[in-house]
Amino acid sequence: MGKLTKKTIDAARAESKEHFLWDSELRGFGLRISPKGKKTFIVQYRKGGRTCRMSLGPYGTLTPDEGRRLAKHTLGNVAMGDDPALERRIERKAPNMAALCDRYVQDHVMVRCRPSTQYEHKRVCEFYIKPRLGTFKVQDVSRADIAELHQSLYKIPYQANRVVMILSKMFNLAELWGLRADGSNPCRHVKKYAERKRERFLSPEEIETLWAVLDRRVLEGLETAHVASAFRLLLLTGCRLREIQHLRWTYIVGDAAFLPDTKTGPRRLLLSKAALEELRRIERIDGNPYVIVGKVPGQAITDLQRPWRRIREEAGLSDVRIHDLRHTYASIAAMAGHSLTMIGKLLGHTQAQTTARYAHLADQTTRRALEDVDGMICRFTGSSPEPDTLSANRSMLKAANDGG
Repeated sequence: MGKLTKKTIDAARAESKEHFLWDSELRGFGLRISPKGKKTFIVQYRKGGRTCRMSLGPYGTLTPDEGRRLAKHTLGNVAMGDDPALERRIERKAPNMAALCDRYVQDHVMVRCRPSTQYEHKRVCEFYIKPRLGTFKVQDVSRADIAELHQSLYKIPYQANRVVMILSKMFNLAELWGLRADGSNPCRHVKKYAERKRERFLSPEEIETLWAVLDRRVLEGLETAHVASAFRLLLLTGCRLREIQHLRWTYIVGDAAFLPDTKTGPRRLLLSKAALEELRRIERIDGNPYVIVGKVPGQAITDLQRPWRRIREEAGLSDVRIHDLRHTYASIAAMAGHSLTMIGKLLGHTQAQTTARYAHLADQTTRRALEDVDGMICRFTGSSPEPDTLSANRSMLKAANDGG
């Protein structure tokens, strides 16, 4: 055994079995020679009572001096407590993003999420994450990769943000599962696009038009009576789409419906007279437990989006989503003078901030009451100020109060 040099390596010949030449200057640095004559620099060390051997690179690509420097660096890492051979094996076996997507869906989404959420997360994995990042090793995905994917979806900002949100959850779980280092989530600091909350409510005239279109399309055989009833119930109850879509007859007892699986958990829904009348008109299908049935025997309707697009187009409501029927229900309650707390109860909200979007509508009702009282006081005092004067008086009163 002597120093590994170009001369000694070139002179080495293949044998019937794999054999090694070891460097005399750096313990653990050697050359592997395969039976076919392939020569590869290696480093060998002991870790945890066992011998570990790791390839550094082929001779020819690396010179003897370059191989020796790599070996010295590797042995230095071993002295610091690392195990480079083990790390390399883990890296080779590490899953790619496609495998992480599958595990995320199987072990997390299918166990912890509602069916509607399961569908959305699976769709995001298949259509957005796997095509762009599927072949990347989990530990190799960088913040730049996430930012590039997010940027590529700038034309659909809401969807772009949902993709990053789901990826962030996946990487948090990857850390928990030991697939990435703690605190290495690459989605951190990726700035999401601004999202504007939609405030679309149907006017009384639009509600009347929608009702007439529903009746007409059923009479003309363009929609089923169950489809029309679904949209009427959505407006009459303020329910979410899934709550009406999966409503069963057994849930309805007297003037209430017991919904076992809503976005905020089990919920008791009080039914108005109009909602009860609509339910009485719906035909019950033998062998089908659902109120709103579809084409598949024994199952609930699976798609109300396509019929809604046809209905809203005929009604001239092309910008109205199904969820806007829920907003309309809440807006009518607010304009009727009901408190935000009561509106939250009607909608099944568990957090006051969720109902806060209707505060300006409730304020309009309060404003009308304020103007009525203000007008009466003015009549008592013999004055009749113009709106601008009223506004100025209020400002003066506020300033006086603020000043003590």
